[in-house]
Parts: sequence; structure tokens; C-alpha cells
Amino acid sequence: MQRLIQDADRLPHALYRAEQVRALDRAAIEEHGIPGAELMERAGRAAYRLLRQRWPRARDLTLICGVGNNGGDGYVVARHARNEGLAVRVLQLGDPQRLRGDALTMATRLREAGGRLEPFQGLPEATDLIVDAILGTGLEREVTGDWARAIDAINTHPAPVLAIDIPSGLHADLGRVLGTAVRSQATISFIGLKQGLFTGAGPDCCGQVRFDALQVPATVYARQLLSAGRLDWAKLRDRLPPRPRSANKGSFGHVLVVGGAPGYAGAARLAGEGALRAGAGLVTIATHPEHAPYLNLTRPELMCRGVAGPEQLEPLLARAQIIAVGPGLGQDTWGEGLLDRVLATRLPLVVDADALNLLAAAPVFRDNWILTPHPGEAARLLGTEPSAIQADRFESIRRLRDRFGGVVVLKGAGTLILGDSHRPTGVCDGGNPGMATAGTGDVLTGLIAALLAQGLDPEDAARAGVCLHAAAGDAAAADGERGLLAGDLLAQIRPFANPDAPARNERKP
Repeated sequence: MQRLIQDADRLPHALYRAEQVRALDRAAIEEHGIPGAELMERAGRAAYRLLRQRWPRARDLTLICGVGNNGGDGYVVARHARNEGLAVRVLQLGDPQRLRGDALTMATRLREAGGRLEPFQGLPEATDLIVDAILGTGLEREVTGDWARAIDAINTHPAPVLAIDIPSGLHADLGRVLGTAVRSQATISFIGLKQGLFTGAGPDCCGQVRFDALQVPATVYARQLLSAGRLDWAKLRDRLPPRPRSANKGSFGHVLVVGGAPGYAGAARLAGEGALRAGAGLVTIATHPEHAPYLNLTRPELMCRGVAGPEQLEPLLARAQIIAVGPGLGQDTWGEGLLDRVLATRLPLVVDADALNLLAAAPVFRDNWILTPHPGEAARLLGTEPSAIQADRFESIRRLRDRFGGVVVLKGAGTLILGDSHRPTGVCDGGNPGMATAGTGDVLTGLIAALLAQGLDPEDAARAGVCLHAAAGDAAAADGERGLLAGDLLAQIRPFANPDAPARNERKP
């Protein structure tokens, strides 16, 4: 019998759209003879097990149930809780006369066990735990009326919240809040993980995500192509092979960082040191002559060259194997000239920050580069608003890749990675809000460039770089997210970047 997956690191990597999960559910029922009511029973039992594991002292439960299958799962939870002697309050949202099928069956079983459904008229002042069983994965329109008022009441109540399958009000495919959405401390998802749980607003709404396949046979999954894949450093660290004893600094590539206009030298410095910490053999920074003599005073391993114009890049380009362009580049004549010269080479590129803003004004299609926009930069590249990017991050990254080519990294909560291979969109669910600070994107640029320099193909370099960056950020947040600096990540990169030291790689913040 399959057990509830309790460890977030052991969550499945396969992600699906809601319609795909419904197809998996139908296949389990129609082709493998598992009754829908039995699947609902299993879902409710799994949710109740998590409830008891996560909140073992909870004795008073309040469940808010809708009239669909999500509510049916909630009735099962309520019945099990009553059977164990907990105080259970089931608040019915929506007309109970609309209950049909398996959900009606579970409501009937709850009543037969002595439970009752009360119309939702607000939440009690005191309860140990709220269970959200209101709306499921089929939601497509904005939540309004009593449904919105119930969700807002949940979010303003002091009790913790467990969401069943998905927080009500969150779009299962897009990770977008449809008007309003429950913000839970934990979410248990069934049969297949929905891609929207891990990007956009999904992480804010879901809290810790847990999963139970409900004993659906493995053969059911064979016919569904993944819509996306969850990525983490534990899965990707083997992309970095052990280093041969005969290696020298030339064995691991030469990265050229181009950036650092006056006042922004730190961005180029962070990218350069990130590249060194991720294992590049040599790193040169081509930066403004105003500060070039001082840029490596505290990191002498960086080679720094002042370049007054694009013509002075020539000898540096001749020695470089990978170029990271954009950190602190600026958008004036100096930065624009350097970018134009970089784009004239055929060297692999990692493009970030102001290089992306300049690219938005003069788009170019290229196969051998990696673009790393945040939502604001992505909006400029596509001629739209950041809100439109966030409204459908999966479609936005596809449009970016189609318009500009190469590999695209769409940064943000649940960073997305998409290349030109047939691999599904990668979703990194690591990282934390402390990383939302100046310079962390520059560190990421250096990491990805270093992995390219060490021989990874562009899509692998982007995926591994994003996950290494997230792992380092999570380790750096061990002392707290508030006040975390981009430079704090640099000391954390080295332990994770060495796959021959698994005990250190697996340490937790």
C-alpha cells in the first residue's frame, strides 16, 4: 500500500494540468475498476493522516465544504475525525441540494455517523484547525459572492489551514489567484501534482505541499505526457561529474562577464564570483575603466579589465569561452556598444539585466544563449505588463522562447526553464523570499555561465544553475530570510557544487 509522501524532497517530479489529472482519475475508475467513492475515501483518509501528523494536538476542527468532489473529500475527513473523538464542525458552502454522485454519498455517510452539515454563516471565533474543502481544480472563473467571503474569512482567521487538493481560488494550471484564494499552511494533492501549485502565487497559497497517489496503478500514468517537471538540486547535482586528478584551470572554462557601469560595479563582481564559486576555471570581468582597478581588491582571483568601448573587448573575447552579459551594464552608449559587440560573436551567452532591456528595444533571435528575465524584464521583451506575465507564466515563457530562441529562465517564485528540446518546462520549487534582494540575479547569471563553461548543454546548465542557486539561497536563509544579502549565497555555493560530498550537499537550512 502506498504511503503518504511526507518529505518534500520526495515529492514526485511529474507535474500535470488539471485536465490531465482528471483523465488519470477516469482511467483509474473506468479501466482499473476503482470506484470513484473508493478514491474519495482514500483521499479523505490521506488528508486526515496528514492533519494528525502535522497538527497532532488539534482537537477542534472546522471544515468548510463545497458541493463538488472537493467537499466530498472534506466529508470523509470529518467522519474520520468524529470517529476518533475530535470536535468537528462541518460548514456547508453552497446549496446541499446540489450534492451529487460520490460527494452526496460521503455526505450521507457522515450524517449516518452522527455528523451534520451546518450552513456557512461565518467561522467560529476559536478552532484549532480549518480544513479548506471548498473548490477543486476545475475552477476557471473568479471567485465572488459567498465563496469569496468564506475564503477571506479563512485568511483572516488565526487558525492554521489545511487545503485539500488545492487551495480554493488558485488556478491549478497557472498558479494564478482567481479573485481571492485560500492561503494555507499545508496542501495535500492527489493522483498527480498540479503545475500551478509550484509557481506564481502557488507557493504563497499552498504552504508545504504533500502528495498521495491514492494507490492508482503506475500504468495509468504512462499515457499522459508531463506538462511540466519539478526540479531540485538533489536530482540535478549529478550533472556535475567528479573532477579528474589531471585537471588544470583551463579544463573548466573561461567565463567573461561584461557589465558594471559606473555605480553598478557590484553586479558584475557578484556574477564573477558566482562563476568562480560554481567551478569556472577562469573568470574575467570587462567593466568600466572608472572602477576596474578596484573591483577585485577583496577577490583577487577575479581578473578585471577596464574597457572604454567595444573595441577594447577584442582581446578578451579571443580568450573567452562563455560570455555573461548584462549585470550592471546600464543602457547608455557604453553598455549598448558592448552588447552590440558581444552579440556579434558566436560564443554561448548568458543574458541578464540591462542586456535584456536593450534586447527588448532591438530583438534578436539566437540559438546559443540563455536569457534570464524576471517578470518585469520579460514584460519589456514581450511588449506587455508584468501582471500579464504572471497571469500565465507557462505561456509567457513559451512566447519568450519562440521569439528569442535558445533557453529561457523566467525568474520568480517557482522559476521556469524552457529550452528548444522536447523536455517539458522545468519548475524549480526551491528558494525563498529572502532572495528577493538586489544582486541575487547577478549571482545566478554567474552560476549558469560557469556550468556552461564546464561542459553542460545550455538547458542543463540553466536547470542546474537555477536549482543550485535556490539550494544556496535556502542554506543562506538558515539565519533568517529578512536581511539576506546576495553575497551570502556565495559562501553556500561550494558545498552544493561538489557532488562527491553528498553529506554536505544534503544539509538542510
